Amino acid sequence: MNGDKRKHTLDDHLYGAEHDHSHEGDGDHDHDHDHDHDLPPGPLEENAIWQQDNLVLSSVGIDIGSAGTQVIFSRLHMRRMGEDLSSRYFVVKRETLHESPVALTPYASDVRIDEKALALIIDDAYAGAGIHPDQVDTGSVILTGEALRRENARAIGELLAEMGGEFVCATAGHHMEAMLAAYGSGAAKVSHERGIRVLNVDIGGGTTKLAVIEHGEVLETAAFHVGGRLLVVDAEGSITRLDPQGQKLAREAGFDWKLGDRVPPGALDAVAQWLAETVCTAILGDPRHYLTEPLRNLSRIGGVMFSGGVGEYVYGREDRDFGDLGRRLGLEIKKRLDRLPGKLLPAGECIRATAFGASEYSVQLSGNTVYVSQPGELLPRRNLQVLQPPARLDGEIVPEKLAAVIARHFAAFDLVEGESEVALAFRWRGEPSFERLSAFARAITLAMSRTIAHRKPLFLILDGDVANTLGGILKDDWRIASELLVIDGIALRDFDYIDLGRIRMPSHTVPVTIKSLVFSKDPRVPHEHRHHHHHG
Repeated sequence: MNGDKRKHTLDDHLYGAEHDHSHEGDGDHDHDHDHDHDLPPGPLEENAIWQQDNLVLSSVGIDIGSAGTQVIFSRLHMRRMGEDLSSRYFVVKRETLHESPVALTPYASDVRIDEKALALIIDDAYAGAGIHPDQVDTGSVILTGEALRRENARAIGELLAEMGGEFVCATAGHHMEAMLAAYGSGAAKVSHERGIRVLNVDIGGGTTKLAVIEHGEVLETAAFHVGGRLLVVDAEGSITRLDPQGQKLAREAGFDWKLGDRVPPGALDAVAQWLAETVCTAILGDPRHYLTEPLRNLSRIGGVMFSGGVGEYVYGREDRDFGDLGRRLGLEIKKRLDRLPGKLLPAGECIRATAFGASEYSVQLSGNTVYVSQPGELLPRRNLQVLQPPARLDGEIVPEKLAAVIARHFAAFDLVEGESEVALAFRWRGEPSFERLSAFARAITLAMSRTIAHRKPLFLILDGDVANTLGGILKDDWRIASELLVIDGIALRDFDYIDLGRIRMPSHTVPVTIKSLVFSKDPRVPHEHRHHHHHG
């Protein structure tokens, strides 16, 4: 009996399984389990130290595109990578809990999305997943492509954020969407695993997004205005939807159509052929129809991957026709693959790429040195604009000088201190001595005088380990009346927007979602916050 008895390991404890096991027999038992001496007995999940270093968040990604709306629920496993408590948490694993069916994005008119119908689609998704909004820790609503152009796009984002609790609502610009698609499709992962440079071509209902990726990192992105659902016909061949761009592209293909026109047989095929040509020439650099600058560098591309709804047809994973150009366009592109750089890579996620990218998108949790004067009043907070004054904090800190630098930075961004709520970000360098921190605190009181006079909240973000001390100095020594949140361990940049979630116990962390989407070399391990400057 002793021969086949496997030696039990730490894994037996990991899931709380068998933690009250007993040893029978007289085998040689190792009672000095590696974690016994520093952790109390019991299941690991209930252990406070383990919980501080490992967090499991449930996340939702909602992608409202020109054509389709979908919802994906994921479970994100986050781990703190460094030894020190202030180090970042990173997504180490993502499991899909539930995928809603893809619904057609409901439009109330040419210029409005139907928000009631949209709310129903999302309610149904939660019901289908068996998940209550309160159980969701983080998530993002991404409005992309043509949906973004609708006059009520912003209102919709806010409505959904209200509905969903801890939500990020980002209207993804073209670059951001191209990046989301590249991560969500799996192209970034493939570029990392195969060591090749990959071009991801995400063709949606309204726009096509391009991303060049190497070692899992997006090098550049671009977008042009060709999609599979800019024109829709009914069973009789009458045009029921015609976006201005759809009308323009059809005209270039030789057809002058308007809403309600009957489309002659064979005409849609001709338009699709013309569009597929346009896609190829656009990828190869023809600047017409671009919504951004075209890609600058297509050299050394080892593989091309398609995603988005039209990608489903390129790979032959979908053959239904939805009355638009999607199916025909996908098939025509398939005939022209030899003209594109790199060979066709196997399909990853196609139509769900953006939603997948959205569900894991850059959740960072700040280390547990957080100073929060009044959690109930300060959190959660959405869409805080980040300002990073170009302050050098390595030498002597002169309060008046630093305050002037901060003031100039507000002016540079056309923001008025005291009127717009912003998070000030600094890179702390040098000794965290009381004198230096006190001088820094003094500079903040000078620079943010109106905010403080009106008792408006103050948000400070540093990438050193000084939050608690600094918070204490501002509240106790300078006695500011404003509620105050100081978070450290996060490096931010100008143009970032952040969302701050509610404080999580027992780890005392504040979930911080950074919205300028930047990921690390390997999409599966640490996200490093790098800024890509896009001039477009």
